[in-house]
Order: sequence, then structure tokens, then C-alpha cells
Amino acid sequence: MPRTRIKDPLVKLSGYVLRRASAAALAELNQRLARLNLRHADVAMLMLIESLPGISQSQAGRVLDIQRANMVPFVARLEGRGVLQRRQVDRRSQALDLTGRGRMLLARARRVVDAHEAALLERVPQKLRPMVLPVLTALWNRDEP
Repeated sequence: MPRTRIKDPLVKLSGYVLRRASAAALAELNQRLARLNLRHADVAMLMLIESLPGISQSQAGRVLDIQRANMVPFVARLEGRGVLQRRQVDRRSQALDLTGRGRMLLARARRVVDAHEAALLERVPQKLRPMVLPVLTALWNRDEP
């Protein structure tokens, strides 16, 4: 028996479509990263630490919008995998650095992310591709010009 596709009345709402597109893109990325036993948040953390070696755990949480209560187990899990290390800076803060294993894993993950990004952009008409990132950035950073 053929399935009847229900017409989605919300597809004319840009916020709804943006959320659906985001969820689909993240699900696809996580599926691709699964073979490395990583999720998108793991890769984001590794990329951030690579860009800002020694970033504090609390700063990283703010940049990536990770709740403070979730940061400790998140970082501990990555540290347990041997991909990052914490270094005590003072009595209250810890700096994060990639390990050699973390740099190697990130290099592999970056290839997966790059392939995913290319596949996403292939879905967009060629003439619109240069506008994708500026439009998404404008929606995200409403306070910036």
C-alpha cells in the first residue's frame, strides 16, 4: 500500500524551514562522523581548541553555547579518549589543549566535515551558493552588521 505524503503547512515559515534544515544537516554530519566515534559537538570543540590552544574550559563552553553543567562531563569524555588534555591555569580555570592523538583525529574529522559541507552546498543552486553563509550568519548574528 503506497504511503500518502502529508502536505506540511509550515514550509512557508522561514524559522521552521531553518530548524528542519539544521536538524537534517546535523543528522547527516553525525552519521558521517560516527565511523570516527565522533559527533558534531566533539569536532567543534576540537576545532576550537586547535584554533585557540589553551582556551579555558569556561570560555570554550561560552563560544560553543554548552551549558556549564554539561561542559565537565563533555570535556572529561574527550580527555578520556586521549584527544585533549586539561591544564590547571589557576585555582578556578583549566586550559584545554589538543594531544597528538587529538590532532590526528581532528585531521580525519576535518576531511569528513569538508565532504559534508561540499555535499550540502551541492544542493543549493550554483548562483545562490555564495549567499548561503552570509544569509545564515545574518540570521544568527542579529546584533552585528
